[in-house]
Amino acid sequence: MVIAIGHVEALYRYSVKSMAGQCLQTATLGWHGIEGDRRLAFRRLEERGGMPWLTASRLPELLLFAPLHLPDSAQEELPLNIRTPEGRELPVFGEELASDVTRRHGAPVQMMQLRNGIFDDASISVISTATIAGISQLCGHSLDARPFRPNIVIRPHDPLPFGEDQWVGSELWFGSETDAPAVSVTMRDIRCAMVNFHPDTAKSSPEVMKAVVRANQNTAGVYGTVTRTGCLGVGQVVYLRRAISI
Repeated sequence: MVIAIGHVEALYRYSVKSMAGQCLQTATLGWHGIEGDRRLAFRRLEERGGMPWLTASRLPELLLFAPLHLPDSAQEELPLNIRTPEGRELPVFGEELASDVTRRHGAPVQMMQLRNGIFDDASISVISTATIAGISQLCGHSLDARPFRPNIVIRPHDPLPFGEDQWVGSELWFGSETDAPAVSVTMRDIRCAMVNFHPDTAKSSPEVMKAVVRANQNTAGVYGTVTRTGCLGVGQVVYLRRAISI
């Protein structure tokens, strides 16, 4: 069964893990998520565990660094420079940028590039405007999508918050064509302290995560894997294809 559930409200990619995201009108959906998404990250050189990447949960100021793309660059092209919170523009792989982040973090870091991206649980994250509005009401803050760092924001026909939970095990189609790009929804998105940080100031508001914990067992939005590649666009109708029970 295939039903229309809403439309694409916004698209985001995050060229450098935990740095500011880029809002897109269109995006290429490849086998490893949105092209250009999280292809770069700072590696903590002294970390010997399984999670060597420096994220905003350890250094909230990372959110204030902005990857800079050329206006006419292709969507999959990586940024050449990063704008620091103070407004300096530094080369992505330059020593100045690494030294700046090392100073703030208090330990050495190195910029790394991974061809297939650097993801925590899945290559695609999706959240609805209804869920964001519900969390905003619960925590007393006016939130937009950015603290949740989604790739795809959907404005659903159903205004019920956390309705994405019902999509797990189903497939999202972006457009009505038989070859429309598609994502299989695999799991609910378990949240961490990242949702507390304001994307413009990096200041923490713990009540955001507390609201998610109380309202929905610390989950908001869903993760997915790409089952059909193609072009995503703001305004696209989103269809839900439910698995047929036998």
